[in-house]
This record gives sequence, structure tokens and C-alpha cells, in this order.
Amino acid sequence: MKNPCLLLLALILSACSANNPTNQAYKIAESQQKWIEAYEKQENIPNPEDMLVNTDPEPDLGSGFVSLYNGRNLDGWTPKGGHCEFEAKGDTIVGTTVPGSPSTYLSTHKADYQDFVFKAELKWIVDGNTGVMFRADSRPGEGKDEGREIVFGPQAEMEAFSKERYWSGGIFGQSAGGWIYPMWLEEHEAARNAMKRDGWNRITISARGDTIKTWLNGVPAAHWKTTEYKQGFFSLQVHSGKSGQVLFRNIKVKEL
Repeated sequence: MKNPCLLLLALILSACSANNPTNQAYKIAESQQKWIEAYEKQENIPNPEDMLVNTDPEPDLGSGFVSLYNGRNLDGWTPKGGHCEFEAKGDTIVGTTVPGSPSTYLSTHKADYQDFVFKAELKWIVDGNTGVMFRADSRPGEGKDEGREIVFGPQAEMEAFSKERYWSGGIFGQSAGGWIYPMWLEEHEAARNAMKRDGWNRITISARGDTIKTWLNGVPAAHWKTTEYKQGFFSLQVHSGKSGQVLFRNIKVKEL
């Protein structure tokens, strides 16, 4: 009979190699070093060497998808958390920052999405922070947020160009501890360079059990495992601020 300890060790090494085939220690890129101090004490921030890296090709986006936007109105959606504006306009949903409003999340009525491939295209008209919440939930606000619905959970970040760090495609814990998967590794260079300042940008999210992966314009981005967020709704975010306007189109999901 084979030594069970050696068998267990082999399985562990095999699992590690699947995510890091060269067994290298992942490092924060030189261009991203300035963000270490800002986030090193944050609740969710991972150790670079413990992060997983997405090397998978983008899923097939050709068939089996259902549109979450009917092209006429916002039936099936409800804004939560603030009073930034969302408008149905032809084949797009237009999200506009309202000064003084908290960040606002246009959320699907259906709130039990579990395993899926989601895709959407975004285009900035006025630079501003945005993103797509998934497996999200909400709770009543407390303290200074009393009387307001708080949306929380993971968000595929699509951040403002003005930040000049290009973490779009990363995963942020909205009202849930901050950055979960920052796009700061050397291995994320291609994804950081994938954003288009002019034109449309596609975010793709795959959720299968405890494994979450994202792609930005077809380029592999995040790879994160969680047992905390198992189901929830989708939300399109318009961030608080003085200005910002973003368009959303081709918002589709294929449940698995």
C-alpha cells in the first residue's frame, strides 16, 4: 500500500502546480508598488504569493445566454443604495452620477444566481468608477446609513481611468472588506493594458461553485476562491462623486 502521507503531498503539489505551474512566487509589479502601503492593512487584501492567477481562455460567449435588459425599459431591475440615475436608452443602459448621492446599484430582481457565465460591455462617457456586482446581497443600513439599503458582496471592478492603476477586472468586496483580488501582480500586466479609453470594454465573469474568474476584453484577469458568497443578484454600479457617466450594453448571463 502506498504511503498515505506521500499521496497527500502529491495531491497538494498537483493542486498548486495547476494554478502556478512554474511554482514561482508571485510578486507585485514595480508599477504597482505605490499601492502597497495604501492597502496592506485592509481586511481582505491577499498576500501576493498566495494569489491564484487566471490563465484560462475566456469562456465561449456564443450561445445559451439570456439578456438581462429588454432594450425598452428597466423592468426586472431596481436601483439600490442611492439615487444616481439609470436610464434605458435604446440598446444601452445609461448610468449617471448624481452629486451628493451614495453609490447606486441597479440590481436584478432575480436574486438567486449561483453558477453562471456573465458578460457585459461598458463605455465611459464621463470618467468614473463603476463595476458589476455578482452573487450580491443587501441589508438595512445602520448609523449614518440608517434608512438606506446597503448592497454588499463581490464586484468585478471597472475602475476610473483617472486612478491610473488599471485594476479593472479585479474583485472588490463592496461594503465587505475592500479589495479581495487587486490586479497588481506582474502576471496581470496584460490585463492592466487591456482597457480601452475610447470604445467598449467587455467584462466576463465565470462563477462555478467556489471558483470565480474574470476576463477583460478577453484577457484573463482575476482568479479567486470563496465559500462565502454562494448566490445573489447582479448589480450595475454608478459610483458616488461629482461626475461620472457610463453606458452598459449586451448584459447577458448563461446559468450553469
